[in-house]
Parts: sequence; structure tokens; C-alpha cells
Amino acid sequence: MAISMALRALNRFGLGAGIGQRAHIDDERGWLMEQLKGGAPTLAAPDGASPREIGGALRAIRMLGQGGDNERRMARQRVIQTAAAEARIALAHRVSSDRPFVERLVAFWSNHLCVSARAKVLVAPLAGSYERDAIRPHVLGRFDEMVLASARHPAMLFYLDNFQSIGPRSSGAGLGRRAGVQRGLNENYARELLELHTLGVDGGYTQQDVLELARILTGWTVDGVPVPGSPRPGMRRGQPVARGVGSGPIQFVFREALHEPGAKTVLGQRYPEAGVLEGERSIRAICRHPSTARFIATKLVAHFVADEPPPVAVTRVERAFLESEGDLAAVAATLVALPEAWSAESRKFRPPQDWLVAVLRALDARAVTNAAVPLLGQLRHPLWSPQAPAGFGDTAAVWADPDSLLRRAELSRTLARRVVRPGVDPRELLDVVDIAGSDPLHALLADRSIPADERVALAIAGPAFQWR
Repeated sequence: MAISMALRALNRFGLGAGIGQRAHIDDERGWLMEQLKGGAPTLAAPDGASPREIGGALRAIRMLGQGGDNERRMARQRVIQTAAAEARIALAHRVSSDRPFVERLVAFWSNHLCVSARAKVLVAPLAGSYERDAIRPHVLGRFDEMVLASARHPAMLFYLDNFQSIGPRSSGAGLGRRAGVQRGLNENYARELLELHTLGVDGGYTQQDVLELARILTGWTVDGVPVPGSPRPGMRRGQPVARGVGSGPIQFVFREALHEPGAKTVLGQRYPEAGVLEGERSIRAICRHPSTARFIATKLVAHFVADEPPPVAVTRVERAFLESEGDLAAVAATLVALPEAWSAESRKFRPPQDWLVAVLRALDARAVTNAAVPLLGQLRHPLWSPQAPAGFGDTAAVWADPDSLLRRAELSRTLARRVVRPGVDPRELLDVVDIAGSDPLHALLADRSIPADERVALAIAGPAFQWR
């Protein structure tokens, strides 16, 4: 049995094969390139996820007392329900998508510019919206537009605290000091924007660049929820600053009164005082910096090709990023053209989310997708919930430890018992795995002395499903 290049496309660039799917792919590179035409598929928001509804729930959580208030409990429950509904929609789409390469790109960029629903209650109901509205529309567009959309989204503003960053010399800071409120510059988002989102830790920026970028981004905040320490004209000393926000939708807003006045300099480029335009101009410039191209290219090749990215492949992707000025469709096309991506020597270990999606696609188990969302927590890879701003790792060193493999084996038995129907021939799974004819999996799946569901469980827990 020859190794199928169609399976290489389905597994290495996609989300795993369904039984019979590879027979319909005559030109694997053309199949991938066709998926890059047009924008990414749009997803509908679940009930309760409108900006106004989320704003109402978050206001209730932040503004009501801490003592078991019933309205507060109900608001928290709405937040939990919204987050769960978003996760179900996202996972179901990955399992059923006919443009899996695009969905891999969505997941990559969502993790690269990550927020964490587990980090803060303010982020939890917004994480799905963040991927849907800030990431998804731009995965085949321009990198700077995606980063700007990320910077403006309430989920990111909450996650890295920029929503409460106030210029020390702003008029709002003066009002706050007179009212007895102490709140100032927050560097968190500026630092992660440079270190994790664009230039990389070795990208040539300094602590002074972090400070100046943080000053540029003061006043980038959220309308529709209380902002701690954000003063209002006429407030009195001791007056609660979290009241009187109104009932509008939760959304990005630039507040001039909180913005640090004066010119700033980032990476040697001076930005005259220009309000919100300072942030837009500086972010675009940072996104087009040569260090950003190198950093992004390295991460993409490490994700799609090998944990140790081949330098020649990185250079090709870096050049595509620079020459196209961050056109992510052009960058994705360059990934498809890399000889290293199709080599038998290049292998990647599937992170838990990708493994579970590949299993569900192979078993045509769409009916159990909703019930599968909690399984991601058992696998330590819940949607939109990394433990740190660097996002989830995607190397074998992160996920191929004994405990993780044991968790997959246990879940494999559970899944097989639920989805393997009477009369199913487990040998059909040979159609979706990229293995040679001598692989022991052939004999295992043909062994009728083992119950069908156990053969399926052993197959999906084995190496053929763990690697792509």
C-alpha cells in the first residue's frame, strides 16, 4: 500500500480524513489551494452572545455585591452557558468543515493571538466571539488587520488588562487622583504584543519600547462595563467609580481623556500625538517589521512541518510574508508549496484538540460532538483556555508524555463504545491513516477475535492517529 499524498494533505494541512474522502482528491496541492479562495467561512453566534447581552451579564457580575446575590449568580450562569455554546459551535464546525485547511489556520491564529477563558470571568463569554469576529475574518487577509482586530476586541482588552491602562499625564488620571483613585499605565498588552504576537522575544525591542507602546495604547478600552479607576468628570472622593456605566453593548471605545498626551517613539519611529491613530499606525508598523516576518514564519513552519523547523522552509515563508506585506493567504500558499511539508521525514504529534477532531471525522461521529466538548478538558486542552499568553504548545514535547497518552487511550475506549455500530468493519479506518502496508495496524483491524469497538479503540489510541 503506497503512502497517499491525499492523506498527507488531509492530515498535515487539514483536520484528518473521513472514510472515503481521499478518493475524491486527485490533486492534493490544488485541493488545498482551492480552500484559500474567498474568505473563511462565517459562524453564527449562539443565543445570548450578542454584545448587549454579554455586556448586561458582565455588568451584573462586576457591579453587584459579592455576597451571593441571586442576580449575580444568574449572570454567572449566563456567562457559563454562553461560553459552552460557543465551544460547541466551534468544535462542531471543525468536525464537519469541508475547508479543513482554513480551519487549521483559524485555530493556529486564534492560539497565536490567544485569550484565555479560564483566566478571567470577563473573558469567558467573549472568547468564542474573539475567534469568530477578530481572528476568523482575517486568516486569509492581512496580518496587521488581524492584529488590530485582536487589539480592539473586548476579550483581548480584558485578558491583558489594557482596558484599565490610563496615561499618567492624561486628564483622566488627574481627575482620578483628585478623587482618591489610583490607576495608571499597564504594560501587559504592549509587552505581549511585541514578545508573543509580532517581533518575538529576540526581535530587537527594549523595555523602553514596551513603555512607549503602552503609552500609545492608553485609552483603548471597553464601553459597556465598569472600568476600575476610570474617573468621570464631577466624581467625588470615595465615590464608587464602577457605577453609572449604562446598558449599552460591550465594545471597543477610545477614550481621549485616558490617553497619554505627547509624542512617543517605538522601535526608533516617532509617533506624533494623534489619539487613537497612534495605536493604529504603530501596530501596523510593528506587524510589517522584518523581525515579525521571521517570528511568524518560524511558528508557522513549526506548526505545519516539524517541531524543529527547517531553516530553508522558514526563509521561504519569511520572504513570502515580507514580499506580500503580511498577506496571510499568500503565506499559506507558500506553506503548501514547501517540499518539506510533504516529506515522510516530517512528522507532527497531534495536540489533543486536533486528535479528537481527527477521530470524530474518521468515525463520522458528528452526533456526539456536543458531548465531546468536555472531553477537551479531560485532555488538558480546552478551547480558548491556555494557561499563559503564549498559548498552547503544539510540539511532541508538550503533549506526548505518558499521562497525556493514557488519557487518550481511556477516551478512545469511551468513544469507540459510543460510536461503533453493529456490523461496522474496523478495517475501514485504514482508509484514513497514513501508514505503510507492513504496519501492524493492518493485522490488528482484521483480527476478528477482538470485538470491533476494541479494535477501533486500539487504532485511534495508537501511533497512526497520534501523528500526522
